Amino acid sequence: MINATQIRKGMVIKVEGKLHKVLEATHVTPGKGQALMQTKLRNLGNQTLLDYRFRSKDKVEQAYLETVEMEFLYQSGDDYIFMNLENYEQIKLTKDMIGGEVAYLIPNVVFLIEMHEGSPVGVEPPLTINLKVVKTEPFLKGATQSASSKPAELETGITINVPQFIKEGDIIRIDTREDKYLERVK
Repeated sequence: MINATQIRKGMVIKVEGKLHKVLEATHVTPGKGQALMQTKLRNLGNQTLLDYRFRSKDKVEQAYLETVEMEFLYQSGDDYIFMNLENYEQIKLTKDMIGGEVAYLIPNVVFLIEMHEGSPVGVEPPLTINLKVVKTEPFLKGATQSASSKPAELETGITINVPQFIKEGDIIRIDTREDKYLERVK
C-alpha cells in the first residue's frame, strides 16, 4: 500500500477491486480543505476511462505487472495472435485489450505484453516502428523540408503528418509514443 500522494503517471493501481493504469496524476491543494490527488485512470479490464479523486491520506494498492516479450504473428477475425519468445506459447488478444496500439500491429514485430497474475492486461509497442506509406499527396515542386507537412496514410491505416518529400511506397520510421514521423528508411 502506498499513500495517494505517491501516485504517478504510468503506475498500475487497484481501485474498487479492479486494475487501472494511471494516465494523469495531479496534486491539488485547494485554498480551503484537504489536499487531493486528481487522477485520470484507464480500467485495464474493459478499457474505460475514469476520473478519480483520492484524499491525500488515502492508501492505494499498487499492482506490479510482469512484462513478457511477444511477437505479433497474425490477425484471426477479431483476435490478434502473439507468440511468447521464450516458450513459444501463443495467446489471443482482443482489439479492446490492445487499444490504440492496434495501429502498430504488423507481423513479426516484438511487443511487450503486460501480464498480471498470468493474464494479459496491456500491450506496449516498440518505441519506433517502420511502416510503408500507402497514400499521400504528390511532391510539390519547390517545397523545402521545413516548408510544411502533409498527411500520409500508412499500411496499418494510421494517418500521420510527414514532410513534403515523402511519396507513396516509401518506408518511414515513426515514434509510437507520439505518432510522429522520425525519418525515411533507406
